[in-house]
Amino acid sequence: MLPDLKNVKSKVVGTSQVLRALNCKKAKQVYIARDASRRVVAPIYRLCEESGIPVVEVDSMKGLGAACGIRVSAAVAALVE
Repeated sequence: MLPDLKNVKSKVVGTSQVLRALNCKKAKQVYIARDASRRVVAPIYRLCEESGIPVVEVDSMKGLGAACGIRVSAAVAALVE
């Protein structure tokens, strides 16, 4: 099930932004699309596991992008502090 993140102000979208949020200890929850390249999302899974950040898998990159209110696909998104 896709979350509705369109109106959430404290979020970041995209691998670079999510990695930055994880490294700065600001991510509270991470959403990862199942159809995203494993090579791209593997470091995010690893950092989430190491930090104890919950990961929610969603069906598709297209759906995650739409749920975030952007017009392009998104492999990952995160709620941040």
